[in-house]
Amino acid sequence: MFKAIVIEKQDDAQRVTIQSLDESRLPEGDVTVRVECSTLNYKDALAITGKGPVVRQFPMVPGIDLAGTVEASSADEFKPGDSVLLNGWGVGEGHWGGLAEKARLRSDWLIPLPSAFTASQAMAIGTAGYTAMLAVMALERQGLEPDHGEVLVTGASGGVGSYAIALLARLGYRVIAATGRPEEEAYLKGLGAQAILDRSELAEPGRPLAKERWAGAIDSVGSHTLANVLAGTRYGGCVAACGLAQGMDLPATVAPFILRGVTLAGIDSVMRPRADRLEAWRRLGELLDRAQLDTITRTIGLDEAIDTAEALLAGRVRGRVVVSMT
Repeated sequence: MFKAIVIEKQDDAQRVTIQSLDESRLPEGDVTVRVECSTLNYKDALAITGKGPVVRQFPMVPGIDLAGTVEASSADEFKPGDSVLLNGWGVGEGHWGGLAEKARLRSDWLIPLPSAFTASQAMAIGTAGYTAMLAVMALERQGLEPDHGEVLVTGASGGVGSYAIALLARLGYRVIAATGRPEEEAYLKGLGAQAILDRSELAEPGRPLAKERWAGAIDSVGSHTLANVLAGTRYGGCVAACGLAQGMDLPATVAPFILRGVTLAGIDSVMRPRADRLEAWRRLGELLDRAQLDTITRTIGLDEAIDTAEALLAGRVRGRVVVSMT
């Protein structure tokens, strides 16, 4: 038997509980993992609260991240005792996920737990930090360098934003952090932000082109915020888009693209090829200050995750939440 958060639906009413389940109920897969830690991401919070169409079949165990130890494997690549890590692949949406003490998964979804991190540290980073690293790599591929100018990070006090700031600062970029929580200024500057921008300056409808302000940006907000970020990007700059906290729409014009040569790079972390995942986690191991993980993260138990999901969507959670099964 193992404990898990289970999302059920009947007559359009969603019910979320912590249940003790028999291992025989685990879905198909060639690797069974004893989960040590998972996380609570924005997508997980949408799934648990039912406030977003994340779950594609019921019943569902949420949790798009997990780290743990292989208990059983019919795959050549993994054997019992191996430490493994998973981010994305539709887990927690169409396949039972990591907010449970056990998971059964496809081996090609897993990568070895990087030697640079413990399971808890890897989940402190989780999809948020991994996505932030992919976004930084996208900016680098477009030729962005620290001496080109400031880099804006929206949704700065969230998980992706926190790690984006820490990574960019470590690489020598001057970071502007956009947030609606002015009380977090000390936290954001502690991560490496050198200036704070009130998100209200970006959240409302703006002009097709604004004053050129930043050489690049990482946006996890979408909607009017992303449109205004694009409008304020300097000639030849790049914006990496990886979220939709404000909305899925993009009420923008083509002006930044055809008049300033701005590049909009989409960041998908769910179906990313294995080689990209390994490279992103290698870079995370090189760049992240382990002491910052404690600053960015707090740890809760599985029994606290349901209530914390509501707080996360309400904007009352800073940084990252690790869910420990131990």
